[in-house]
Amino acid sequence: MRKRNIFAIIVLAAVTWTAQAQGKKESPTLEREVTLYNPYKPSLSDARKKSYLPEIDDSASVNPVFSYDVFSRPFTPTYSIATIKAASLLPDPLPKLYKSYIKLGLGNNNTPLAELSISNHRSKKGAAGFYARHYSSNGKVPLENKQRVFAGFMDNDATLTGKKFFRKSYAGLSASYLQRTGYAYGYDTEQPFDFARRDIRQSYYDIGLDGSFASMNPDSTDLAFNFGLSYDYFRNTADRYLNHAGFNGELSKLYKDFYAGGKINIDHYTFSESLGLDPRYIFTVNPYVRKSSGQWNFNLGLKLSVQKNPLDKSKIYFHPDLGFGFTIIPEYLQFFSELNGRLESNDPLNVISQNPFIVPDGSLFKVPDTNHSLEISAGLKGNNGLGGNYLLSVSYSLVNDMLFYSNVVYPDTASRIERGNHFLVITDDADILNFHGEMTGNFSDRMSFRASANYYKYTLSASPYAWNRPDWDGKLGLYYNLRNKIIAGTEFTALGARKLMISKSPTGWMTLEPEIRDEPVHVNLGISAEYRYTKILSFWIKVNNISWNRYNEWAFYPSQMFNFLAGFTYSL
Repeated sequence: MRKRNIFAIIVLAAVTWTAQAQGKKESPTLEREVTLYNPYKPSLSDARKKSYLPEIDDSASVNPVFSYDVFSRPFTPTYSIATIKAASLLPDPLPKLYKSYIKLGLGNNNTPLAELSISNHRSKKGAAGFYARHYSSNGKVPLENKQRVFAGFMDNDATLTGKKFFRKSYAGLSASYLQRTGYAYGYDTEQPFDFARRDIRQSYYDIGLDGSFASMNPDSTDLAFNFGLSYDYFRNTADRYLNHAGFNGELSKLYKDFYAGGKINIDHYTFSESLGLDPRYIFTVNPYVRKSSGQWNFNLGLKLSVQKNPLDKSKIYFHPDLGFGFTIIPEYLQFFSELNGRLESNDPLNVISQNPFIVPDGSLFKVPDTNHSLEISAGLKGNNGLGGNYLLSVSYSLVNDMLFYSNVVYPDTASRIERGNHFLVITDDADILNFHGEMTGNFSDRMSFRASANYYKYTLSASPYAWNRPDWDGKLGLYYNLRNKIIAGTEFTALGARKLMISKSPTGWMTLEPEIRDEPVHVNLGISAEYRYTKILSFWIKVNNISWNRYNEWAFYPSQMFNFLAGFTYSL
């Protein structure tokens, strides 16, 4: 293309020059015309190039022949022996222990709380500690006639313990002190009743001493033992008291994959002369054989008890001690069943823990023991997959001499006027069907819960109702923990409707007629919170019965309703 343009320019220049030259020779009026139809376009024809590759055909063939020999020689590597350093197993770092702590609190109704705990540090030689607690209230509550009466109480506890460790056993000794003081403030307001505080005061004291000697076997095939001696002095008044001496022991050993052993328990009571009661005792022997594996377990045992009540002859009781269980889904679903029985000792300390307002005539020391002649139970338990466990069970029990309590209104007694603030102990035989369920778990790393519920069906021999016992109860607790710095919780409890019994004497003679009162469903909501300012100092508060719901624990005995307690804990 470039050559073509150059050629055209040259032709045009030549023509122009020729015209100018001729114009000089000719006259100026001479004109000529040149017409170009197409520019010059040189072109080259295509050429086809042929290429021929050489072809080589070799008719000669070569067949290689190989010949080789293998000479094997053993290879002996050189090595050197060096001592391997033993691996050191370091225990996890133990958290720091504080030797003692003090807890102080104060609430409405003039309610103080004080706790003190002192103990030694970790030691391979032994352990020693002291614990004391005081909890009391000085508030008043309104009765049905709007009269505000003193409803205080005082609980004092103290325990001194010590243990001496040996190579495979330990010996322990402890001394305890218990004081329970209450005021029988509830009475039948239909009749006037003027009383001084000292007249309705009831105090109980218990001083105990316990000694024990037990094994600490790291190997289950060794002989295991546990023996203990105890002594208690219980006093209601200066002339009403008892002395209790007890012995308990257990021996067990693994023999050919079976765990065999036996227990023995002896309780002996002597009373003050003013009570005029014969000694009382309970002797129980319980041999057993057990075996368990990863899939199943069983227990075969028998309980033989000899019992003597103060107002009755000696009796012999046989109770089964059987159990069987197996795993359906490891960790998540296990079945268990039991067939057993027991003899429950209704000593005065056990009775006042249920009701401290027994008629002060010495009947507290005459309460018969309760015989749980047969208890059948079965259920399912396991891991619920929420970081906790669950348990579902059903049980059926046959109980003789079950304890119930009735207010007594007997105004014409010559020695004492009863207006319903004291209680009589009533015994009855009962068949009890119980459905029970409980579950624990975690919603998250900070939130957890705990729930339980019961349903009861009572069938009694003499009484139409199970006095002061609800047909159902339930509890739900939600708990929050923020890095062990802020700990809070709320608990919701509910009790079903109950029937309360009042024994009255309308004629003033030695007759008592029952009167029935209905106690409605009671719902209670409580909250608690603790702020741990440091590892040794924390502040806490507890609030109970936020709904301000009026609740009668016994007939004529209203509770203190809304109450709170706040304080601090300091570790030393």
